[in-house]
This record gives sequence, C-alpha cells and structure tokens, in this order.
Amino acid sequence: AVAGLRDDVSGLSSFDHPLVHKLWHTFAGVRLPASGRVFHHIVAAILGQKVTGGEASRGYRGLLRHFKSPVPGPAPPRLMLPPDPADVAATPYWQFHPWGIEQKRADTVRRAAAFATRLEKATDPAVATRLLTSVPGIGPWTAAEVVRVAFSDGDAVSVGDYHHKNVVAWALAGEARGTDERMLELHKLAEGLSNLTDLFER
Repeated sequence: AVAGLRDDVSGLSSFDHPLVHKLWHTFAGVRLPASGRVFHHIVAAILGQKVTGGEASRGYRGLLRHFKSPVPGPAPPRLMLPPDPADVAATPYWQFHPWGIEQKRADTVRRAAAFATRLEKATDPAVATRLLTSVPGIGPWTAAEVVRVAFSDGDAVSVGDYHHKNVVAWALAGEARGTDERMLELHKLAEGLSNLTDLFER
C-alpha cells in the first residue's frame, strides 16, 4: 500500500478523452500510495492552508525540529518522524509563531491533534473525510489533501485549491480559467482524473 501497489488504476484506460489517454500511456507506472495514517498527513495539510508551499514547508520543518522525534534505526539525523499528537495538542498556539504559523492554523493543528485517536480509526476515505471536516478549521480542500495520500483516493477533489480548478479546466476543456463548480462538472465527465492532475504538477 505504501508503495502504491494497491492503487487500482484499471478504469483510467476506459475514459474517452485524448489527454487522459495520453497521460495514461505516458505515466502508466505511476501509483498513489496509501499510508493509512491520517494524523501524519493532516498536520502538513493544515499548515498548507492559505499560504504558499514554501511557507507551509518552513512551518512544518520548524514543527518537526521543535518536537525532535528522530526515526528509529540508522538514518540521517535531520530525518524526523511526525510529532506525537498528544505533544502537539498540549503545545500553546503562541509556540507555533516562530515557525511562521499564526494562531488560526496553530489552533486547527492542535484541535486535530486532540482528535487524532478518532481520526486514526477511519477505515476509508468517506469516513476519514466526515471525521476530518467535523473538526473546526478543516474543510473539503484539507480533507482531500489527506485522504488522497492516506487512502490512495485518486478521486479526492481539492475544492478551494488556488491552481487545480484552472489546471483541470485548461486540460479538459481548453478554458484558461476555471471555477470549483466547473472543475467538479468536468470531474464528473472524467472520474478518476484527479489521479492524474497531480502529474501536471510533477
């Protein structure tokens, strides 16, 4: 599952769209992994809300350095495990500020950490999405970012993403700009495409 070997992409070959066919042949070996770990991904997803990728990465690195949970066994010293949820939940929001994380995202991370035990019991994308979006501060975009990698859910659509709606509208309809509504409409025409939209960014 972690290697993506359980990712079922058999249905992609049946879509009647030239771009889907082209990508299907070009990236035939690409699979989505499924880690099965929700909390590990939710922290990074929350830190990616409403900021640039660089800002999110800096915040996440700062958080990892603070909690200092090195991986077991021989490994580079800078390689760290995601923090323990209990430690994160007990950390006051102001301690996140030096890492470039303001109170709103810090509080959302802390709420998710306090809820981590229930989140980790999710057995599929639908259950995980329902649990995730019950946490204040976690919406459809954040939940989709998590279930895509926690459960190999290639059909999780990142509604609210700054770029995805435009990428999908251009790729499938030749439209320079898109909306979330248009992206979802096109997604219904070619279900499974979100398995491939990540390839555009790679």
